[in-house]
Amino acid sequence: MISDDTRQDVSPSDPIESEKKIVQPLGMARAVLVSTMIVLTQLVQMIPYGTGISAALEIGKDLGVNEAQAVWIAGSYPFQPAHISFRLTQGAFVLIGGRIGAVFGHKNTLLAAGIWWIIFSLISGFMKNFIVLCVMRALTGIGGAFMVPNALALLTINFPPGKMRNITVGFFGAMAPIGAAGGGVFAGVFVQLTPWKWLFFFLAIVGVVTFTAFAFIVPGEPEPLDKNGSIDYVGAYFGVAGLILFNFVWNQAPAVGWDEPYEYSLLIVSIFHFIAFVFWEWKVAKEPILPLTVWTAPSFAWVIIVSFLTIMAVGIVIWYVTLYNQVLRHYTIFASAGGYATLAVMGTVGAFLSSQAISRMPAQYILAIGSLCSCGACILLATTPAQQPYWAQIFPALILTAFGPDFIFTATQIIASNTVRRDQQGIAGSLMGTVLSYSLSTGLGFAGTAEAYTNNGGKDVLQGYRSAMYLGIGMSGLATVIALVFVRIPKDIREGWDENDASALR
Repeated sequence: MISDDTRQDVSPSDPIESEKKIVQPLGMARAVLVSTMIVLTQLVQMIPYGTGISAALEIGKDLGVNEAQAVWIAGSYPFQPAHISFRLTQGAFVLIGGRIGAVFGHKNTLLAAGIWWIIFSLISGFMKNFIVLCVMRALTGIGGAFMVPNALALLTINFPPGKMRNITVGFFGAMAPIGAAGGGVFAGVFVQLTPWKWLFFFLAIVGVVTFTAFAFIVPGEPEPLDKNGSIDYVGAYFGVAGLILFNFVWNQAPAVGWDEPYEYSLLIVSIFHFIAFVFWEWKVAKEPILPLTVWTAPSFAWVIIVSFLTIMAVGIVIWYVTLYNQVLRHYTIFASAGGYATLAVMGTVGAFLSSQAISRMPAQYILAIGSLCSCGACILLATTPAQQPYWAQIFPALILTAFGPDFIFTATQIIASNTVRRDQQGIAGSLMGTVLSYSLSTGLGFAGTAEAYTNNGGKDVLQGYRSAMYLGIGMSGLATVIALVFVRIPKDIREGWDENDASALR
């Protein structure tokens, strides 16, 4: 058995263990500091999501675009920008980030991604054209895409199964609602009170401080876990291209409608890419980007489906809360951002509760709680009138929204990281990061389509918003049922690496 004090990593390419990679144990003080820095990287790369949500309408107005187009200022960072097929961002590129980290080093890859993120955040501040700004946001998002799986890999490599890992993963997941809330505040300060370019300059400065501290504090692997491995570029192409095309089609549909022939054509092309990806990874690739064996773990596929449906609903709630407040109720950017403070506070509470729940109840109940909270938020938002005080329904909806991603992300990441070998933690991080980022984007595309076809040509804005929320209710409600009926994973009471971890490293 490998204890926490003598944890070892064995190169997956060396079955006789002639070479061993030692990850030094962390004292409590150092462990807390390392945990904090890993969580902060997620916060930093999630803040632009919140800034985009809150500032999109105002920046879009300044650049001469309407509400339907302005969504891409929000969407181009964690998702992908529209109008041309340059949607190369988190949802797609997270897929390959973990494998690249395994070959070149998870810490090295994360720091390179951080430098990339800083550069394109800075460049975004100089943009004067809407489409070019979306491109820069998309390129910034690629940096974020490579951060997520490698931060998670460093987390799960340095912390064995147990309380410290659960708490850190919980707070890592909480950075989604907290980043959305904090980003909204920054948007209010910089976009409402200064030229909006200073928002992006501020983000670049925050990135410099955070990633410099990360470089000195967080230990990396003594050497890459699979330094002699290769990158499956063919599989990467099929996977990334399929995700990009599928997402582009659904997020472009609300703006141009399904009457455009290229919408159907690209949808078919994206499906063929997915089929090719599965075939290549299953039958051809020697070192696949995403080994399909991870899907053979008990209930694993159902867990992914539940997560995808629930996070789609979460993304819908966050975007449409902004539309309710800024479009229907004419909140200022700062007032709208202030409303998201609820997410920050309750996201922190949810992170703690979800981390404690991992060892106290089976995973299906944790997933169901997250899905049910998201469903409740959608119901509250779908039934709120056009004019109503914030505290009546938006406030409780945001409380419930904060618990959705916290419980879903914590449960799925713990399940994923405990399912694969220690040298495959980047793969687990890639998969869960893809689910998180891609489902946010895809949900907005579906919701935007429902809105566009039910708002009477823009004459009944409220009905369009409600239709989007009805879709969110259906998604999260279905996720709740699937979690309770099909997922069967016992509570995780492990502390430290066990014999399976040791043998899996050979």
